[in-house]
Amino acid sequence: MPAMDIALTSAIVNTATSMSNQQTAQAVQVSVLKKAMNANEAAVTTLLGGVQAATPQLATSGSLGTQVNTYA
Repeated sequence: MPAMDIALTSAIVNTATSMSNQQTAQAVQVSVLKKAMNANEAAVTTLLGGVQAATPQLATSGSLGTQVNTYA
């Protein structure tokens, strides 16, 4: 029976090590994703900062663009 205990212990250690490696890999992937998202945020902020909000000049006098004709 001691051989089975050693095999079982070895299997448990291998499983724990594998799970630890997977957790580390997942943490690295999340870190890379966050860095990519921050880079995208900075790029979008820069792009939007260069865009001026266009306010259309509406007609204030005359018959074109100052009257709304509606029919119900």
